[in-house]
Amino acid sequence: MIEQKVKKVVIAGGGTAGWITAAALSSQLGRLLDITLIESDSIGTVGVGEATIPTHKSFHQLLGIDERQFMKATRATFKLGIAFENWGQQGDRYFHSFGKVGRSTWMGHFQHMWQYANEKGLCGDIDDYCLELQAAEAGKFSLSDKANINYAYHLDAGLYAKFLRDFSEKRGVKREEGKINNVSLCVNTGFIESLTLDNGQLISGDLFIDCTGFKGILIGSALNVELEDWRHWLPVNRALAVQTTLTEEVQPYTRSMAHEAGWQWRIPLQNRIGNGFIYSNDHMSDDQAYAGLMANIQGDTVSDPKLIHFSTGKRKYQWYKNCVSLGLSSGFLEPLESTSIHLIQVGITRLIQMFPFDGVNDALRSRFNDVSNAELTSIRDFLIAHYKLNKRPENFWRERAELDLPDSLQQRLDLYKASAIAYQDDSDLFRVDSWNQVLRGQGLRSEGYHKMGYLVSDAELKRALADLKSSIEKTVNAMPKHTEFLHQYGIK
Repeated sequence: MIEQKVKKVVIAGGGTAGWITAAALSSQLGRLLDITLIESDSIGTVGVGEATIPTHKSFHQLLGIDERQFMKATRATFKLGIAFENWGQQGDRYFHSFGKVGRSTWMGHFQHMWQYANEKGLCGDIDDYCLELQAAEAGKFSLSDKANINYAYHLDAGLYAKFLRDFSEKRGVKREEGKINNVSLCVNTGFIESLTLDNGQLISGDLFIDCTGFKGILIGSALNVELEDWRHWLPVNRALAVQTTLTEEVQPYTRSMAHEAGWQWRIPLQNRIGNGFIYSNDHMSDDQAYAGLMANIQGDTVSDPKLIHFSTGKRKYQWYKNCVSLGLSSGFLEPLESTSIHLIQVGITRLIQMFPFDGVNDALRSRFNDVSNAELTSIRDFLIAHYKLNKRPENFWRERAELDLPDSLQQRLDLYKASAIAYQDDSDLFRVDSWNQVLRGQGLRSEGYHKMGYLVSDAELKRALADLKSSIEKTVNAMPKHTEFLHQYGIK
């Protein structure tokens, strides 16, 4: 059924989600739409999503955002990946980088060639063959046409929202101050017709985008779209966040440090460190979490610890009636792999590609929801794998190791264990190299692999791997320290 044409878009909520949405719509479709964003200065935002993935860079290129201006405005640093500490068992450490590992062929990925070479004693550790990983471990970074490096950012989420607000308002987005008191629905279609603010102002629209955070004022409270609960697989439900002063060299990576009932993040910005303590309140009290956080931070605190309650899962529909949910209103996957901002960006990009100019219809909604759900499910599985493959003794971790997995993940793990095959489907965010680094890092070893290595002489294979390792070492040695490059780049 075709509804009325869509001209007027109303974004409910500001913060990171609202202003990313406004920036994308105004920069790409601004001449075709009337865009209004509603937010209240009296309503706080979560504002702790300070790490991103490489798709962030592509999103900014799409919008025409200058990297130096963005990084200077948000006190951002570069990110080459995540160091996982104590995740397999106490004392373990591995790195999930954003880079490609080795060189693959059409026949199979690099891990098959490496596994053969490793058995024959012809090579070094598989980490030796990833430029981004080696640069991160050395605390180095640079941008060069000669070394195409894959990276993301650490940023101040509050400053990022302000940066995007300025960007959006310059492109015609109208901001209305106020709290949403009422959502009016059409009695015939159930579509949202208008929003009433606490000052009595009535704002009507054709398409509404819910960026109201965990409350989900439109998609949840008004339209009653239920949350699909994923706490059985991802049970952490609390986060304590605090900011501290810099006490050491700014590293180009996030740290994720497992503790007895969850994990802790450490994210370096130009001027401070973002710290967070993620945990399950079934396994740790808020007081215990506070003590754990404060015992494991460095430097002086520059903010009060902020307690955030959440549950993992997603809306049954991301797009329902004439309402699209983006950000926390659409659901939440814990921030283990820094996917929250990406999901906002890919959601609004998808909506732009499928924009209902001629009216909201079931075919558009169905396709949007199918693609969104497939991507969310794939990310969920990737996160679960981190927990499943642990050998820690605490109750929280033992429960995770003994958990029955979704069939989609169990099939991946079985395939990798039997044949060293990792894959990336169309709906998968994470690449083969990401799956390889995390599965190996968590201790999963393959019993078999493709025998492509047998097709190359041992001498030729040894020489090729040595040359690749040497090339990476030479490139990393020539790089400046991360902090030094930030100064060279003119943003610190």
